[in-house]
Amino acid sequence: MPSDPRESPINQSPVNPLPPVVVALFLMIAGIEALFQLGTRGLMGGPQAVGWRLGAMQDYAVSGRLLHWMVETGQYPAEQLVRFVAYAFVHANFTHAMFACVMLLALGKMVGEVMGNLATLVLFLGSAIGGALIYGWFTSSGVPLIGALPAVYGLIGGFTYLLWVQLGRMGAQQIRAFSLIGILLGLQLIFGLLFGGGQDWIADIGGFVVGFGLSILLVPGGWTRLRAYLRRD
Repeated sequence: MPSDPRESPINQSPVNPLPPVVVALFLMIAGIEALFQLGTRGLMGGPQAVGWRLGAMQDYAVSGRLLHWMVETGQYPAEQLVRFVAYAFVHANFTHAMFACVMLLALGKMVGEVMGNLATLVLFLGSAIGGALIYGWFTSSGVPLIGALPAVYGLIGGFTYLLWVQLGRMGAQQIRAFSLIGILLGLQLIFGLLFGGGQDWIADIGGFVVGFGLSILLVPGGWTRLRAYLRRD
């Protein structure tokens, strides 16, 4: 029998708890979307609440035109820089937000349990920033970028790196680690061809690349392994 009553299967939760940082990010995204939904339905905020979503998009979305203006003029006002993080918490509609939330919970759990809360937060925010910068650099239109998908793709990059390392230790083909991102990009291509789409995929790929790169340093012992690799003759 277990010596500690807490070790008894009766006292154990059937569901492994999510990392706190993942729960916090989920609540922020879902909470903001809930406010938009309540405002649209006239349940709070009065008549002006109907425009909350549009106002948030105007205040926090990222565009290529904005980034090019900042680079060309050398001006980087704080109210514009905040967009590169805030855009990830504003979504076009309920479906957009919930899809991001589902992916956040799934990928965040797998990554957070290995990397820890702080590293997962850095990975999420760093990928959001990196994805927005890459989107802005490679596009010149004013089409707004909003939503958490670039940051979530960063978590996919983290998961891919963890799987890549594990497959390497097992002596298996490490290219298999990129199966998930390959499937997702393939689905995006199909939906884009069938229903049309914008250039958001640039930010998604950017978030994935940044997330994969950051994971090299964020995984436990990653910085030590990188220094050892760079010092090799």
